[in-house]
Amino acid sequence: MEDWKQAWQAMVARVGEDFSNGAIRWGADSVEASAVRRYAEVLEFDCPLHHGPDAVAPATSLASFTLPPMWAPGQPPVFTSDSRDAEPERSPLRGTRPEGMPPTTAYMATDYEVDYLQSARLGDRVGRRGNRLVSCEPKETRVGRGAFTTWEYDIVNQREEVLARCRFSMFHYDPHPAATGT
Repeated sequence: MEDWKQAWQAMVARVGEDFSNGAIRWGADSVEASAVRRYAEVLEFDCPLHHGPDAVAPATSLASFTLPPMWAPGQPPVFTSDSRDAEPERSPLRGTRPEGMPPTTAYMATDYEVDYLQSARLGDRVGRRGNRLVSCEPKETRVGRGAFTTWEYDIVNQREEVLARCRFSMFHYDPHPAATGT
């Protein structure tokens, strides 16, 4: 087996493991009427379910309510470079890189699917529970060598009722060196 594939075998062996230790990562804010209104407003989404005192959050907005704050008072800046196309120093959107995962220099999201089970209501606190590795497939593609990893988690409310089950895949890889022409 090639060395780069062998490096991924520790992750392949961990398929089925939940890397969250059962912890729930709560979103920064509760589901608020103003956030639901702004979400529906931009889409010109006039469904009566999403307006008024008994509104529910649109299913497609759930993931945004699970995001922790990007920054809080007393923390260092999120952006540490003012260069063009600078990336944030930290982000909850970078995906999981558990201990033992081979280091790579690039990654991309490849797919995301959700089974919506219940609605989030105004006042609900929404969080993300679980981070189970569903699959790990070492692969060489035209862009580089690495592995496709698929992860699964639940979106829950403050009563720990499952609102949605989410699965997403990423390709963590080292790009091929640029071809040199003569």
